[in-house]
Amino acid sequence: MAGNRPIKFRMLELFSDEQPHWNYEIVEKIQKEYNLKGNFYRDSINFDLIELASGGMLKDVESKLDDKGIYKKGFLLHKYMITDFGKMRASNVCLVYV
Repeated sequence: MAGNRPIKFRMLELFSDEQPHWNYEIVEKIQKEYNLKGNFYRDSINFDLIELASGGMLKDVESKLDDKGIYKKGFLLHKYMITDFGKMRASNVCLVYV
């Protein structure tokens, strides 16, 4: 079950389809899977995505201003994809690409 593994591992697993995903899509999915409600968890999960990107495991492929309040009105939305380094790290923890 996804809710039993560390969140960042699950994030890498979600990106293993090698398709781009918006941060709000991943945040929503993680919040549902791990039963994490509220803005604190929303923002914490988004920060985990930022950490994966800053660590080189995800790359930012597009961004836009959230003018509709999809995630948080006035916030910058990011679309990420997994990198080769992210695939290698995912493989190292036996998630994907083995």
